[in-house]
Amino acid sequence: MSTPDGDDGATSVPVSDEQAMVLDEASRQLELAVHDAQVAFDCIALGTLDRAHTNAITARTAADAAETLLRAVLGRMPEPPAGPVSEPPD
Repeated sequence: MSTPDGDDGATSVPVSDEQAMVLDEASRQLELAVHDAQVAFDCIALGTLDRAHTNAITARTAADAAETLLRAVLGRMPEPPAGPVSEPPD
């Protein structure tokens, strides 16, 4: 299995069976993110802002999980979070 190499800069990456399973999970996480984002959108339209907020958070979490899985397959380490780094205790 490999991704198509088109004009958009996508890179072909051959994957093993284990990587294929990880990619399946990444796809599943993205589907969950889309669903939760749609629910959040609908909740905003209905005026249920607390539920919209909850679903927006779960959509973001699922998208972050998918990114982490994709980075693992591509062999990249996650970037450190932006902001100040706390010093270790003495």
